[in-house]
Amino acid sequence: MPFPKRLIVALVLATATAAFAAPTSTAQQAAGSAQCANRETPPPPVDTSEQPEPGQKAPTALEVPEKPIGGDRLGECGLILPPNSAQPPSGITAASWMLADIDSGAVIAAYDPHGRQRPASIMKVLLAMVVAKELRGDLVVTASAEDTQQECTCVGLKDGGQYTVRQLLHGLLLTSGNDVAHTLARQLGGVPNALRKMNAMAKELGALDTRAVTPSGLDGPGTSTSAYDVGLIFRGAMKYDEFAQAIKLPQSTFPGRNGGTIPLLNDNRMLQNYQGALGGKTGFTDDSQHTFVGAAERDGRRLVVVLLRGQQTPTRIDNQAGKLLDYGFAMGPGGVGKLVDGAPQPKQNVVPTQSTNGNTEVAAGTDPDTGRPAPTAFGTVGLPITAAAGIALVAALLLVLRNKRAKAARARRQAAQAAQGV
Repeated sequence: MPFPKRLIVALVLATATAAFAAPTSTAQQAAGSAQCANRETPPPPVDTSEQPEPGQKAPTALEVPEKPIGGDRLGECGLILPPNSAQPPSGITAASWMLADIDSGAVIAAYDPHGRQRPASIMKVLLAMVVAKELRGDLVVTASAEDTQQECTCVGLKDGGQYTVRQLLHGLLLTSGNDVAHTLARQLGGVPNALRKMNAMAKELGALDTRAVTPSGLDGPGTSTSAYDVGLIFRGAMKYDEFAQAIKLPQSTFPGRNGGTIPLLNDNRMLQNYQGALGGKTGFTDDSQHTFVGAAERDGRRLVVVLLRGQQTPTRIDNQAGKLLDYGFAMGPGGVGKLVDGAPQPKQNVVPTQSTNGNTEVAAGTDPDTGRPAPTAFGTVGLPITAAAGIALVAALLLVLRNKRAKAARARRQAAQAAQGV
């Protein structure tokens, strides 16, 4: 019996629909990335600090979330303001900045908040947060020769010198000691382990633009953060009393290399120049340019401000931060997004179905062992394979149909010849 033509047409249409129904999420991400210059990576480096070691490859760019963390508007890469808001102050040189309410989490205003930049020493806030979580402030740590040989800025540790974790935190946050950062990283299990803990903490918070590659914030292959992430990390760190007390100190004392003590002066000038300042952290490298995160309180309202890739002229970066804080305090409680309270959890594609033995099973494309979506025929690789298989099936059906028609024609010719007595 001839193969029905309508079935062949239906198969062709189904194959075409499966092959071309919609672009993949990767293609959608690429299209979105093209709209914002720093959606995936920071700007190209200006020096050799991010070149991989011989024989090593540079890390791939961090994945861009399908939806912007904190709200859809935070995926915009220009100026983001609530409706009918006044324009922000002039003279802000940062390529990315953000204002947010520490307590409510409301993002008040921003400029390219998820644009990926370099952190410089404000990465020390993330290190300090891990330290405050894991180490007691009175724990005594012995410095090593390797600690004293770090690229400075340095507090001036002594090989074999003993310091409490609290003293090291003061050296880390007030004077941005890279030698101290290395010492604390060793105490967390060594630099690689400390970086794993820092990056795990960032991911747990929802800071998905951030990758720590050095405990001090010095540039290295794959380094990345964003204004949104820095604000999120600072907000999380302020929940630890050890951090909150250290970051607001105008000065502290530290054991000297030759005995006695030396003063540590906080390099965040906003503490002296801005009423209600709660503390903050500065940073600079040739690639990152000037970075800053700080917080202030007014009338019971606490705001955090972040500036990345800024300049010190014509106005110092801490004064630019003060102008943005004034602007934020003058605005209402509404906002354009939110600092999340943890990393977004993937949606489980789970549909309960009744098995033959009466037990409920997990179905609809979910792997019962991992809880993750199971591979389907229309995944990134399966889609072209499915399309090719469909085309091959149609071709085979057409061949069968042609052969059947040829046999029928031969049979008719033979019957006619027999009737004529040939």
